[in-house]
Amino acid sequence: MDIFYSIVNFFVRGGAFMFPILLVAAVGAAIAIERYITLTRAGARNRAAWARVEPALLRGEFDRAREMTSKDDTVIARLLSIGLALQGTVRRRDDVEKAMEESMMESIPLLQKRTHYLATFANLATLLGLLGTVSGLIHAFAAVATVNPAEKANLLSASISEAMNCTAFGLVTAVPLLFLHALLQTKTTELIDGIETASVKFLNAMAARAHARVSHLELAKAS
Repeated sequence: MDIFYSIVNFFVRGGAFMFPILLVAAVGAAIAIERYITLTRAGARNRAAWARVEPALLRGEFDRAREMTSKDDTVIARLLSIGLALQGTVRRRDDVEKAMEESMMESIPLLQKRTHYLATFANLATLLGLLGTVSGLIHAFAAVATVNPAEKANLLSASISEAMNCTAFGLVTAVPLLFLHALLQTKTTELIDGIETASVKFLNAMAARAHARVSHLELAKAS
């Protein structure tokens, strides 16, 4: 209970700017939690989907791979389904690659959305803390100028406390938000790299299959 009262006292003595900082912290935390859960779930589902499809691609069983990706709604399955749809009709690797890149351009922003707000909120919390500091110092100088000497010390102490508490709360809010922003950026980058790697592996498997088919036809003609 003593800790609770200390926190409440710290917040109350910080002045009016503590409330917008608290709002920034709450919204930032909500975004961070939602993004972490979404990215973690997407990464796990993509890895599971790739683990199912990769053996079929390596064996050249594209019909089997089409069947598996058609029943999956993960990002990597949707990407592979586009490539597999073109694999049987388009022979040029560049055409399939461009179609898959277009699909990635549509999917990647969905993975990156809202994460950048965390850096903005971290800066906003810091600036609100500094604004609260300036407000507290203004109150401090006003108190020194207008009250009698017996009250100057108390009012000056309260105003400086408002300034320091607001700055501290702004920094306490900003530092975790910056850390979470970096963490989520790293998870997003890893997820995108995994998708791009799967795309390249599929294109290589398709090219190897086409090369094997051409070699087989040449041998058949030669014989």
